[in-house]
Amino acid sequence: MPRRINGGVIGVANLPTTATASGVWSMFEVELSMLQQDWPLENLFEYLVVAGGGGGGSDIGGAGGAGGFRVGSNLTLVPGTAYTVTVGAGGAGGASGSANNGVKGNDSVFSTITATGGGLGGQGGAASVAGGNGGSGGGGGGYRSTPTISGGSGNTPSTSPSQGNNGGGGVGNGDSTGAAGGGGGASAVGTAGVLSPAIVGGNGGAGTASSISGSSVTYAGGGGGGSFFGTAGTGGAGGGGNGKNSNGPSGVAGDNGTTNTGGGGGGGSAFSGAGGTGGSGIVIIRYAGSQRATGGTITSSGGYTIHTFTTSGTFILATAVYSGSYVVVGGGAGGGRGNSADTAGAAGGGAGGYLSGATTLYGGTQYTFTVGAGGAAAASTTIAGSNGSNTTAFGVTAVGGGGGGSQGATANSGGSGGGGVSFYTQGSGTPGQGNPGGPPSGQAGSGGGGAGAAGSSSSGTTGGAGGAGNSSSIIGSATFYAAGGGGGAYSSGGIGVGGSSIGGNGATSTTAATSGTVNRGAGGGGGRSQGAGNQPGAAGGSGVVILSVPTDYYTGNTSGNVSVTTSGSNTVMTFTESGTYTA
Repeated sequence: MPRRINGGVIGVANLPTTATASGVWSMFEVELSMLQQDWPLENLFEYLVVAGGGGGGSDIGGAGGAGGFRVGSNLTLVPGTAYTVTVGAGGAGGASGSANNGVKGNDSVFSTITATGGGLGGQGGAASVAGGNGGSGGGGGGYRSTPTISGGSGNTPSTSPSQGNNGGGGVGNGDSTGAAGGGGGASAVGTAGVLSPAIVGGNGGAGTASSISGSSVTYAGGGGGGSFFGTAGTGGAGGGGNGKNSNGPSGVAGDNGTTNTGGGGGGGSAFSGAGGTGGSGIVIIRYAGSQRATGGTITSSGGYTIHTFTTSGTFILATAVYSGSYVVVGGGAGGGRGNSADTAGAAGGGAGGYLSGATTLYGGTQYTFTVGAGGAAAASTTIAGSNGSNTTAFGVTAVGGGGGGSQGATANSGGSGGGGVSFYTQGSGTPGQGNPGGPPSGQAGSGGGGAGAAGSSSSGTTGGAGGAGNSSSIIGSATFYAAGGGGGAYSSGGIGVGGSSIGGNGATSTTAATSGTVNRGAGGGGGRSQGAGNQPGAAGGSGVVILSVPTDYYTGNTSGNVSVTTSGSNTVMTFTESGTYTA
């Protein structure tokens, strides 16, 4: 944002954000700020909040009621506030083995909106129980204790508009026959079980369709009631589970409600059929325009940005939306180990994977970084050097480098692969992040791969050079990252030079292998072999995360070991260990 855009204020910068724009602004300033998503936005949101459905009862059990169904628009949210989103689980079905009630569904919550869990389905059997109250009411159990068993009340507690409907009642003939009630749904009551002219369990109430996700989906259908013989109730549209009867096998479990619909669980059949579990709920939030919040699974449709929570999480409306650039480098790998026998040198470790790009940052959101450690040198000739650890940031992962081969071990693959040795092949690199190590050749070790080039094969008794790294000017000056380690020499052969002056050098008869440069993701040098001059390999260098943001937006809210510098109009954060930045 150019400093001349200042809202008529002379002196200190007076930049607009998505939350405020004090001052007097020209149309040019307003239009430019809106184009850069730096102008106060209409913080009104649409929402769908559906609670978990209730569990069905067992033994001619009543069906579970649907979870409460809440929709609305014009919900005001405050930029920078972290809103906890709770997605309610479905209630468990009544257990088999005897008559048992289902369990009420769990509430779903977003901001000031609470959808109440679906009511439990009442047990059948000799002591039938009424359906439970909830977002929609559960169905009453059916069997022989009393002629009629009531369904539970929906829209409890009361909301406007209503979040659900009543469950249907169960019925028994006082002897051994019964039909349970269906669970209530978001748009219809559950029907009651009947015995005449035929035995029929109550159907679940229908749910309600919503297109907030970009396509029409029906949520919050009630479960179907169980029956003795005859016909069990069907689940209502919107994820309600079907009830079951004992026309064939006895003790049949009711169907579960559909996940993330809030559908009620179906009632179990006679002879202790278990009730179905209610379906879990869901929370969906959408707003017009491009993304300006974080949380949930983010999609877009019809000019709206949509955040879908199928499990609990956090929704944060950004205080500002701005771009940053990053470099993410995995930890470099350790070099291989030489042998006192007169055979061949050991190989250099591969560089950590290298990734760079741009990312969009949302003010108020905390971004977490994991910086990968460098891998250790091989502890014996029967294993390769240790791989570097992965580095993660902004949803990408830079893979740790692959360990250099030893005289008795093949090299490892990684961000860039370790070099090969004698009869033991080199490791592969990760596409888009690095290159393979040098193939085995001659008696010395080959170099580890780098982000910019593959490792070189050894030449006679001289170790192969490590692959070149990639250069970046993100910190303000050209700097290399992610180069491979050099291979170890054989006998009195020449040095295998590390890539780009940051990869570790291989060992020689007079010098020890050197480690890859820390916080550059460079591979360690390979060890040397032959007689008393035996030398081990060296460790890889740790990775790094570098983030550059416009200084006008830099918050200073960081954690971990981070150095902060400036480069032109940007502030640059270099994380040398795991940490966070809150935009």
